Amino acid sequence: MKDLVSIITPMYNSSKFIEDMILSVISQTHENWELLITDDCSTDNSVDIVNNYIKQDSRIKLFAYEKNMGAAYARNISINNAQGKYIAFLDSDDLWLPTKLEKQLSFMQKNNYAFTMSSYYIMNENAVLKNRIIQVPNVIDYNGYLKNTIIGCLTVMINREITGKFKMPIIKSSHDMALWLDLMKRGFNVYGLNEPLAYYRIVSNSNTSKKWKAAKDVWRVYRKHEHLSFLYSVFNFVLYAYNAIKKRI
Repeated sequence: MKDLVSIITPMYNSSKFIEDMILSVISQTHENWELLITDDCSTDNSVDIVNNYIKQDSRIKLFAYEKNMGAAYARNISINNAQGKYIAFLDSDDLWLPTKLEKQLSFMQKNNYAFTMSSYYIMNENAVLKNRIIQVPNVIDYNGYLKNTIIGCLTVMINREITGKFKMPIIKSSHDMALWLDLMKRGFNVYGLNEPLAYYRIVSNSNTSKKWKAAKDVWRVYRKHEHLSFLYSVFNFVLYAYNAIKKRI
């Protein structure tokens, strides 16, 4: 199907936010999409909310685990079931602007890019915008990304007919970072559309809201996934920390 975008969404106890996320997808001006939600054994009514929308829109599909396996597994279930040439990522608590898919597809097709990201807004748990936009560079390569983890997962779109098949590495956290590095090692730099097209929600109990844990996750990717030397890991980590602080100012 022409320009079908498969949207990859893991879900775990997301009843507070999942409806708004789904509505932001339904409102897309590019209408040729499928939303593949994989539930990671939620104990709230998230599944009931999704099933209600499935009755209204056949583009929404739900997969489920019988036990909690983690977001990397959940994302891979959705990726394995995706039919689209393009893969995009959107977590259950984040949102897209209505023109997100249309503008990013145009950006990719005009320039023949395989791997792209966009800038994005930051909002708090109650969807109140903070006075901050995360702006992205025009391009970033493997070595650049080690020093500046600027890629927002909610903004990524990949043409897998160009990159070939991929999946999230099975690590507990920062598996998206590990995947971006895997793609870059294949020779695919990420190109930035410096226009905010999404809203990233800061949730109090999320991994990334705990800055020290996020930093440890990045270090673990350096050492365990990328197998960087200790000294090169320290070098990159110092620059990562500097860029992370600068991003939050």
